[in-house]
Amino acid sequence: MYADVIIAGFGGQGVVLAGTLLAQAAMEHGLHVTFMPVYGPEMRGGTANCTVVLSDEDIGSPIIQSPVGLIALNRPSLEKFQPRVTDQGVVILNSSLMEASLADAARLKTYAVPCNEIAEKVANARMVNMVALGAFVKATGCLPLEAVQHALDHVIPKHYSHLVPKNALALQAGYDAAGA
Repeated sequence: MYADVIIAGFGGQGVVLAGTLLAQAAMEHGLHVTFMPVYGPEMRGGTANCTVVLSDEDIGSPIIQSPVGLIALNRPSLEKFQPRVTDQGVVILNSSLMEASLADAARLKTYAVPCNEIAEKVANARMVNMVALGAFVKATGCLPLEAVQHALDHVIPKHYSHLVPKNALALQAGYDAAGA
């Protein structure tokens, strides 16, 4: 098993938290993992991103030139990273902030998920990242959703532990929104 993903969006959209959660869930599931967040001026409203690699074998490098997955929470992130995604790779596109027609659907497996609306409806408007991650888990089958939900307890800080159930709901809603 091998999967890699670039998770990208505006600073403040929870890109790093989503990557941390995916990495933690994969480790708890017995996989090898690399996680590389990008910090810098991106944290002030520009595009922020992180990369996560999951494998059942040793991982040679955390650097991803051509990812098999992309979670794009905003249009600048889609425009920047979509051309690098491997043919037939999976793209989760936040259709709340960009048109689904921007996806390269002829070359990629794209899932247009209205992450903002779903997050507001089922949990909290700030849980867009969890909705998108749930959709990615469904679209790729890289991990069981339950493994990701279980890892919330190890990633969400204790003083926010009351938000773990809402995060789990947002993950489930994104998973459901990705279809069959």
